[in-house]
Order: sequence, then structure tokens, then C-alpha cells
Amino acid sequence: MGQAKENTKIFKKISDNQAYMKSRVGVGTSFDVEYRELIILKRKTQMYYVNGLVDDPTVVQIIKVLVGLNDHETNKSHLYDIIKNRLVNLSVKSVQSMDEALDQMLSGLIVLFIDNEQYALIIDVRHYPGREPEEPDTERVVRGSRDGFTENIIQNTALTRRRVRDVRLRNEMMKVGERSKTDVCLSYIQDIADDDLIALAKEKISEIEIDGITMAEKALDEFIIDHRWNPYPLVRYTERPDVAANHLLEGHLLIYVDTSPSIIILPTTFFDHLEHAEEYRQTPAVGTFIRWIRFLAVLASLYLLPFWLLFARDPTLLPKELSFIGPNEEGNVPITLQVVLGYIGVEFLRMAAIHTPNALATALGLIAAVLIGEIAIDVGMLSPEVVLYVSISTIGSYVTPSYELGVANKIMAFFLILLTGLFTLKGFVIGFLISTIFLARLKTLKTPYLWPFIPFNAVGMFNVIFRIPLPFSNSRPSIVHPKNVYKQPQK
Repeated sequence: MGQAKENTKIFKKISDNQAYMKSRVGVGTSFDVEYRELIILKRKTQMYYVNGLVDDPTVVQIIKVLVGLNDHETNKSHLYDIIKNRLVNLSVKSVQSMDEALDQMLSGLIVLFIDNEQYALIIDVRHYPGREPEEPDTERVVRGSRDGFTENIIQNTALTRRRVRDVRLRNEMMKVGERSKTDVCLSYIQDIADDDLIALAKEKISEIEIDGITMAEKALDEFIIDHRWNPYPLVRYTERPDVAANHLLEGHLLIYVDTSPSIIILPTTFFDHLEHAEEYRQTPAVGTFIRWIRFLAVLASLYLLPFWLLFARDPTLLPKELSFIGPNEEGNVPITLQVVLGYIGVEFLRMAAIHTPNALATALGLIAAVLIGEIAIDVGMLSPEVVLYVSISTIGSYVTPSYELGVANKIMAFFLILLTGLFTLKGFVIGFLISTIFLARLKTLKTPYLWPFIPFNAVGMFNVIFRIPLPFSNSRPSIVHPKNVYKQPQK
């Protein structure tokens, strides 16, 4: 799989290193792979770097320091040690392998070869192109921090470290992809996270064999978690540093992938995807109220349409007090087909909104509301009740904090709609049982997906239903098997 790993030692003659760099990396062919040759104390030195990944002013300053050695030093027999001591950069280290030197150079560092030396100096001058931290669009809060993760993995780990200044926080860097060599960082707190969970995550990442993970965290997720054709997200994504820090302190693991502003939190359950930072930015009573409304919206996105379709197909199931539910008159299209068309039509609009420029978003909304909705009712293609319930179900999916969970719930609801439309009550009951059993059997890194509901855990379920005041929330979730169970000293 991929190219075989070489273990070429750094050549003593600098001309051999130059030939190797030319043939292996394309120095002189690739415009962005550059080098500078300097004569220091009558010995050749060569600097190699990738233009666009290094900080230009820092590179210029390094060249000034190296050239200045000709004016202040005379002992050329110790040139390697002199250069290493004079470089005042934050990170300078020695390597003996050409492969390691190339990996570091392609990551944005400088490789410095010195003639007649079998060590190269690696100087960290990385400056990745990217944007400044800003609040993520999908996780906005009324009050709270406005910073968010970016595409720079170094910046992302720093945003988390700023919130968790614990000496036991570990950020272990690995590379994934034979060709892409993407930086991947596994983050955890040493005396909280479960050792078996850490070892399992490291094993999963180290076993990945692929040319590159250009889709970043999503590609990594599919290697770590066996999704197959399961639509439900088995890991949680977040772009908020405060959410990431909170999960670290609970005993979860974080995985950062360079070039992605989303980080992976694992293990996670179904109910983890229903939490939102806004609940913890309000008082416990308000946070609990928000949480209950959100649960109601998620249930509506899953079961409202199938439930309404069941009563519309079989009105005898309704008590007299609710006999108004269902279409008042038969339309030109069977009711089941109406629901399916409405459901698919909303998906058309959702996908169109993703690809529509902001300047045309208002026009798209007018087309959806006026032209499509009103005319579909007027011509008898859709009944007003179908439009109403499809709209409520769609709003419920948008209220779901996790975009991935919202889409998965849409697929499950569509499955229930088809079964209910075909077999009425039997279809609804069978679909409900199949969906519940399916979710109950799911596991993410040996963690039950429906915990604390299945298997039932009273304390965990209480914490799911209510937003507990922080002074009384002194224990970490048992499902992650934390080494240190308590967040606060026991009185």
C-alpha cells in the first residue's frame, strides 16, 4: 500500500544532498520548493524550504544571522555547533535521516545542510496560510466566546491549551497518509482519560494506510469508526474550543486534523449530539428549558410526519377530540405520495441553499415559499396539512445541534414514512422497533450509542434531561471510564 519507506542517511557531501533533493522533491522543477546556498566560514551550507509555508521575515533573519558568522567567527571546525547555538528560533533540532528531513520541510520547516556534516538542522518557521479564529456558523451562542477553530492545527491546539492549562494535557502528533503526510494530533488529559481508550485510538490511527486524507477529519473518522452504511454520526464534531475543552475535562479524547476547522470528539453517544453550548451559557433553569424544547424538536423531526401519516391513512385510530387531524378533502395525489414529494422537495431546497451564493439566498427563499409552496397547494399537488407538517419536521431537524445527526434523523424518518404509508399501523410499529433496535446495537469505540438510556444509567439520564448547576455536577460520565471520577473535591 503506497510507496515503501526509505531510510536514507544524510550524505556527508553537500553535493550529494543537493542531487537527492533535486531528484526526490523536484528542487528546480517545483517553483515552490526553494533553496539558498550560503558560504559560511568557507564551507557550503544549503537551506531548503517550501515557499508559502514559511514566515518570510523569519527566513530573512536566519540568513542574516548565518551570513554574520563570517564577520564574528573563525573556528570553522566547529561550524555545526556554532550555527546551532546562534539560531535563536523557538525550535531547532538535528536529524540524520533524509526522509525525516523531507517530511519536516514539506510541513513548513527549514532544512539546513552543512558540507561535511551528516546531520541536518530543522528550523521551525512555519506560517500556514489561513484565517483568524471566528465564531463557527453552526454553533453560535447568544453569549460566550467568539473564537473558533481554524484550518491551522497548531493554532487549534493552542486555543484548547489556553482553556486547559494543565501540565497533564498531552498533544501527541502523528502523520497519516503515505503521500499527504497530514498532521494528526491526539489530545487527552493524562490522569483523566482511560488508558485503554487512548491505546485503542492510537492503534486505529497508526493502522491507517492510504495515500492521503484530503477530506481531513471525515476521512479519518471513517478509518477509526466502522460506519459501513450507518447514517448516524458515531463521533462528534465541533468548531468551538470551549466545547472541546469541556469534553477533555470529562475524559474524552480529541483528534485534530490539519487543514480542518472541525475536531473529532470520541467516544460520543446519541445524547452528546443533542447538547449545545448555549445551554451552559444560560442559567440552569433556562438551560433545561432550552434542552427540553430541543428534545421536542428532534422528536418532531423523527416521528411527527410518520405519526400524522398514520392517522391520515387510518382515521379510526383517532379519538373524537382529535378527529380534525388529517386532510379535510382528498387531493389529486395520494396522501402518502404527497408526504414523500414534500419531504424530497425540502431536501432539494436544503441542497440548493448550500450551493446558492449569499446574494441569491433571498430569491431562493421567495421561490420556495411563494412559487413552489403556494402553487403546489393551489393545483392540488400538496394539501395544506402536508406542507404544515413537513415544515415543522424540517424545522426540528434544523434545531438539532449536530448537522450530521439532523441528516441521519431525516433518513430514519423517511424510512418510517415509507413503512407507515405502505402498511399503516403495522408498518409504523415495525419501523419504530427496527429503528430503536438499530440505535441500541450501535457502538462507538466499544461505547453504547444510546447510553444512558440503553443500558440505563439513572445518574447519566438525569444529567441528560436536566442541565445541572455546575456546583452540583461533580462527577464525570462513567461511560468514558475516567481514572479520576470527580471534578471537584468531595466534601
